[in-house]
Amino acid sequence: MSDTPAPFAFVEAGADAACRGALDRADRLRDDPDAIKALWPRARVVLLDDKGNAYADEDGNLRAPLGDEISEGPGGVGAAVFLGLDAQGGGWFALEGALTAFDAPNRVDLRRAAVLWPAFDASVFAQARALQHWRSRHRFCGVCGGEVALSRAGWQGKCTKCGTEHYPRTDPAVIVAVSDGTRLLLGRQAMWPARRYSVIAGFVEPGESLEQTVAREVLEEAGVRVRRCRYQASQPWPFPGSLMIGFAAEADADDPQVGDELEDARWFTAEEVRRARTRGEWGSTQDDGEGPVLSPSISISRWLIEQWLAEQTSERPGG
Repeated sequence: MSDTPAPFAFVEAGADAACRGALDRADRLRDDPDAIKALWPRARVVLLDDKGNAYADEDGNLRAPLGDEISEGPGGVGAAVFLGLDAQGGGWFALEGALTAFDAPNRVDLRRAAVLWPAFDASVFAQARALQHWRSRHRFCGVCGGEVALSRAGWQGKCTKCGTEHYPRTDPAVIVAVSDGTRLLLGRQAMWPARRYSVIAGFVEPGESLEQTVAREVLEEAGVRVRRCRYQASQPWPFPGSLMIGFAAEADADDPQVGDELEDARWFTAEEVRRARTRGEWGSTQDDGEGPVLSPSISISRWLIEQWLAEQTSERPGG
């Protein structure tokens, strides 16, 4: 496998960086308000607007001012979420608000940042955006309807009425490159750009193992029976809060049969996948207008496709 990380702290099993994230999330400090306050003046602050876009400079790069630059901002450190510590021990926070006084003329959404920004900046933005999404949708208790108050530097909510504790959640989903030995199974949803195909994916249901989810989703979406599967890698997918758990699977050479979720599913040879790779993510102006277009390079789906192709052709991924 390639050991080159992709956006959103995408890591591979066995890679040296597999257990490292963009930040030390420093859970030990979340209950220490004095330590959090001491970090604030020299900490970097990821600023988000109410739509979840990050403030950026005139070149579109992350604009993360120091905490003491916005000490008079809306709520200051009390309204900010502590993200963690960087390799130099500096703090990072996220703060939502229309901070128009700062030199941040642009707004960048998360998908654009994943493509254009350095991996560290994109990963920190993804963490900040996921927490913002959780906070915006958990203002009231699901048990009694009481208002939720935030604590632990923004990582815990507690109902002010019944005392129920609430925490940020991640939805696990499997994503799987299915092969019959010589061909790769790809499907497409009707809402996707024309001709785009990707590997099969779906959410884990209650009481289900990841392997069971792989078999169920592939059968439900494409009518193909999986014989065995193996874990490959994972990728946080903050659109808005999923964890994509990647597998490679061996399956019977069943004729694909789609239901309600997919518009089409079919088997592709290595040569067809290789030609699809040359078309780019949106197709090219020199394209013949035929054949599939693969999923974007920011996603683990594309990485799984590249891994399968490398195994079939003895190529290095991306080569």
